[in-house]
Amino acid sequence: MRPALLLFALTLHAAPEGELHYRQRCAGCHGANALGGERGPAIVSRLAIRNDADLATLLRNGFPAAGMPGTNLSTQEMRDLIAHLRTLRPARDLPETFLDATVMNKGSADMQLLGEDGRLHLLRRRANTWREIHSDQDWPSYNGAYTGNRHTTLTQITTANAHQLQLAWLYTLPTAQRLQVTPVVVGGVMYVTNVNEVHALDAGTGRRIWQYKRARTKGLAGDAASGINRGVAIEGDRLFMVTDHAHLIALNRMTGALLWDSEMADYRQNYGATAAPLVVGDLVISGISGGDEGARGFLDAYRISNGERAWRFWTVPAPGEPLSETWKGKAITHGCATTWLTGTYDPQLDLLYWPTGNPCPDYNGDERLGDNLYSDSVIALNPKTGKLAWYFQYTPHDLHDWDAQQTPMLIDADWEGKPRQLLAHANRNGFFYVLDRTNGKFLRATPFVDKLTWAKQIDANGRPIVNAEATPTPAGVKACPAVEGATNWFSTAFSAKLGLFYVQALEKCTIYKKQPGEWEAGKSYYDGSTERVEGEPGKKVLRALDIKTGRQRWQIEQIGPANSWGGLLSTESGVLFHCDDSGAFIARNAESGTQLWKTETNQTWKASPMTYMLDGKQYVSVAAGGSILSFAVPDK
Repeated sequence: MRPALLLFALTLHAAPEGELHYRQRCAGCHGANALGGERGPAIVSRLAIRNDADLATLLRNGFPAAGMPGTNLSTQEMRDLIAHLRTLRPARDLPETFLDATVMNKGSADMQLLGEDGRLHLLRRRANTWREIHSDQDWPSYNGAYTGNRHTTLTQITTANAHQLQLAWLYTLPTAQRLQVTPVVVGGVMYVTNVNEVHALDAGTGRRIWQYKRARTKGLAGDAASGINRGVAIEGDRLFMVTDHAHLIALNRMTGALLWDSEMADYRQNYGATAAPLVVGDLVISGISGGDEGARGFLDAYRISNGERAWRFWTVPAPGEPLSETWKGKAITHGCATTWLTGTYDPQLDLLYWPTGNPCPDYNGDERLGDNLYSDSVIALNPKTGKLAWYFQYTPHDLHDWDAQQTPMLIDADWEGKPRQLLAHANRNGFFYVLDRTNGKFLRATPFVDKLTWAKQIDANGRPIVNAEATPTPAGVKACPAVEGATNWFSTAFSAKLGLFYVQALEKCTIYKKQPGEWEAGKSYYDGSTERVEGEPGKKVLRALDIKTGRQRWQIEQIGPANSWGGLLSTESGVLFHCDDSGAFIARNAESGTQLWKTETNQTWKASPMTYMLDGKQYVSVAAGGSILSFAVPDK
């Protein structure tokens, strides 16, 4: 601990001077007992989640966004004020079991407590008594499970009652616009993120328990600059998330207190971070963004205990290293192939699967002749060491910005009459791939969009037979799929019961142009541009594919501007939830595609749904605009 902060780490006795400072500077807004006043909210229940140093920083700087000014106090005055704040206690209306707990938040019928045991407790009022509720089934990670299948075994919401779904609660993140987060629920507490902030919510009511926030970083490039964060990873009492400037941080998930902060890369070299990390064993694994800005891609693993880096796997070789021969030209030093989407993991094989991004510059391959490994690939790594087990490249020498950043889904199924461990991947290049995930062997690739002109087919070795006419030129060439891809990072889903793989497809083409250029810090590294094809608007189509053949079982054409990025969720009870291009949130019969229920959100989707069960009730939640919406079938 730094000496300047030492005085705030001590347990202090209240001083009369501290009470005087509070009355003069704070009570006018927050009330004499800190339970709220005319101009400010109650703060007494929020004190426990901040240490003394955090409180001192808040008091000095204020909270301008909420109208709270800073205070100009001497060191001794600050010590006295904080000592007084530590004597304040919330009003007691607790069951005897929780008399020593701190009230984090409270409504007329719900209460969220931090116990002396350091655990969060969720209470509900029934007939003038309080009872503690518990989680029946969590959604503990970005995809819900290591497989990435976005499928739940919960069956309370069915094809028979889905039409009864109603909004159970809504929580709005104050500064958010178009959230991309998938909520994570552990122990009945939901964790949602915006750029550089995380909110802990009671998953049954949406009431906020705590919030962690830091300022956005200036001078970023690419996606990180636009303010994207897709969620958290959790292990035990620790919560992990990335910051916009390529740091990985750990928080106490009960209080939001910062535990450690590890820099993954220098953001001034066009690095950023946006994806939810993944915990495997005693390591937390995180990718990096900057995939259109010339950031050299890598995947990192850090020790959960202290944030020390355990290993790094580079997705672009350095000049002179093995596979550098797949990069002929000077672009190799800023080759991209970043790792900006969460991967999957097979505990039985002990293999980590991570998708990689496009090579840079995006549209001009003159200075990166060759396949450009490991861009546009899935890599299988030993999670303990980061050593490569195998890789498969979907789009060698990509010239259309078709990252392989779609979830590498792990499926166990019969294949040609024998049980097989599969990896299924609906790729941005328009083909649906099935691999053997034990060794990366190519099994099959079939188109899942009609507008596909860049390649004639995928050969027996999994390599595309490319149409040269689709190569970008200075004048511009029309090629399909569009630059957004036949699909993108938003979630796919799979029902083993039905053998169906669900994907949100985009039928669209783009004009691709190339031009000369050089990498620069703080700028994108496209060396070209794209344009819409006049008179050919895109169309989003929800498709159900047979996992064994790749053939389409059914499809739903959506009405909308074809610029939505919403994902899918399937249930064991045969319900498929999807974010429709029109802005609606829809439940369908997973076997037939028949619509069961719809609610209008009037948002452009940028997120994917999830589900969990708390206190005997199943909820389905999704981020829409700047809010989290949670739906359930009402009690009879």
